[in-house]
Amino acid sequence: MQMVCFHLMPWPDLPADFEQTYDSAWLTLPNAIFEPRRGHTLYTDYLDQLVAAERLGFDVIGVNEHHQNAYGLMPSPNLMAAALTRMTSRAKILVLGNALPLYDHPLRVAEEIAMLDVMSGGRMIAGMVVGLGVEAYSYEVNPTFIRERYREAHELIVRAWTEPGPFHFEGKHYDFRFVNVWPRTYQQPHPPIWIPGSGSIETIRFVAERRYPFIALPYSQFDVMCEHFDLLREYAATHCGYDVPPSQVGWPAMIYVGETDARAREEFEPHFWYLAKKGLRLPREYMFPPGHTSVESQLRPSHAKRKFISLLSSWKEAEDGGYAIVGSAETVRQRLREGIKRAGCGIIQGIFQVGSMPHEMTLANMERFATSVMPALREEFPE
Repeated sequence: MQMVCFHLMPWPDLPADFEQTYDSAWLTLPNAIFEPRRGHTLYTDYLDQLVAAERLGFDVIGVNEHHQNAYGLMPSPNLMAAALTRMTSRAKILVLGNALPLYDHPLRVAEEIAMLDVMSGGRMIAGMVVGLGVEAYSYEVNPTFIRERYREAHELIVRAWTEPGPFHFEGKHYDFRFVNVWPRTYQQPHPPIWIPGSGSIETIRFVAERRYPFIALPYSQFDVMCEHFDLLREYAATHCGYDVPPSQVGWPAMIYVGETDARAREEFEPHFWYLAKKGLRLPREYMFPPGHTSVESQLRPSHAKRKFISLLSSWKEAEDGGYAIVGSAETVRQRLREGIKRAGCGIIQGIFQVGSMPHEMTLANMERFATSVMPALREEFPE
């Protein structure tokens, strides 16, 4: 069982009247709300939390990419990864991921991940993400071509890591006369590649065909997430000729461990609603611009019954839907045990800092999880 400590690095200080005043925390939220001195403190705290994760025994520490929003302050996750290469020595560093379709020069991604892999002594995991629909607006990318650009950029990057250079790459969207990445990656033939996704049929097929680990998104019902894992297993068995191992399945979960169930909910719930109602506030048309998600994916039953976290109206609905794992150490252990068996996963991607959760509270949560939950899960699920 691989244990990941994953960070969103949110802006935790949106105004109290945010929901009445603004229609989105993404794209159009005035950047005057961001206070740089406060941002300096936050970056320091967030990096310190990831460093603490290594000390606490997590296998992987993770960051990701989003643009022009208060949900996550990482337009360049590779910068965060660079800092972590010097602040840690053992844990794998996961960038989940670089949003490949946004870049007119994806060769830059190949170069930067190769640099990070060498700097870290071979500890990088390269996440490659299509990206949310709203990212297309940030970088003025035609959403109709996002899948094409993603596949082509992926091919270019993998070839840049594995084929002797220089060579010529010519595609529909990218054309490079000289592909000759210096430095080469530390890990050979290249760093592990993980793919996050919301469960579109295109991503499921892409992952199954290449046997990449698939990491679901954490903002819909757990049962819907498991349907995506089942689809991966079905497609791999029927079209690719293999059985998906647990190490290819990643369950992302917001986790909070308190002294008691009641105390855990009391402490965690305000920060959960901050994320759900503020950080993830954005119009539907931002999420699904025309062409971003195929008709085939939209017509799947799991897409129709998926309920996005921002639409929840009660804690019972959140708890019953498995949007977060919250309680005493015993409760969290039991719920994670049950979820691991249902999901068939070998990767737990824990999110321990949620919404407006302060630094010390986050560290205490991580400490309780690492000492009172993680050892039992490792013993029961050794893979």
